[in-house]
Amino acid sequence: MFISSIHTIEQFKQILLELPQEVYAKSCEVLSNSSIGQHTRHIIELYLCLIQGYESADVSYDRRERNLKIEQDPAFAIQQLERIQNELEKPNKEVKITYELGGNEAVLDSNYFREVMYNLEHTIHHHALIKVGIKHLTDLQLPESFGVAPSTLQYREACAQ
Repeated sequence: MFISSIHTIEQFKQILLELPQEVYAKSCEVLSNSSIGQHTRHIIELYLCLIQGYESADVSYDRRERNLKIEQDPAFAIQQLERIQNELEKPNKEVKITYELGGNEAVLDSNYFREVMYNLEHTIHHHALIKVGIKHLTDLQLPESFGVAPSTLQYREACAQ
């Protein structure tokens, strides 16, 4: 799980390094006028919520920072991705996940490993959206695996045999 998460983040860092800077924060029609940078910020901030909430065992994805520097500055985003890679691997433990639903706060029992998996799946989902944006805005060649769940890749490989 940690290896997959770190590999997924590494692949994303390499793509961000190749992405033209002017494209990163550009509004994209096929992404409902959001930017690649906004999707990147969303991914990063959910991971950071988990990492920062680990010690207290209290995680709220709703109370994320929404740091505009992440969505406007790809070099800063890459630094944050490296931080996640360096700090993600921790022992499993019970955590409380707090959500705000319809003006009410709900608390769910979870554990750190479960939330790492949630973040990995969430990241892959956003990578699929980012892939659409990159293909719309550039001619950058992306890895076939970018934005595709590991289970889907395994399924495709099994079907090809």
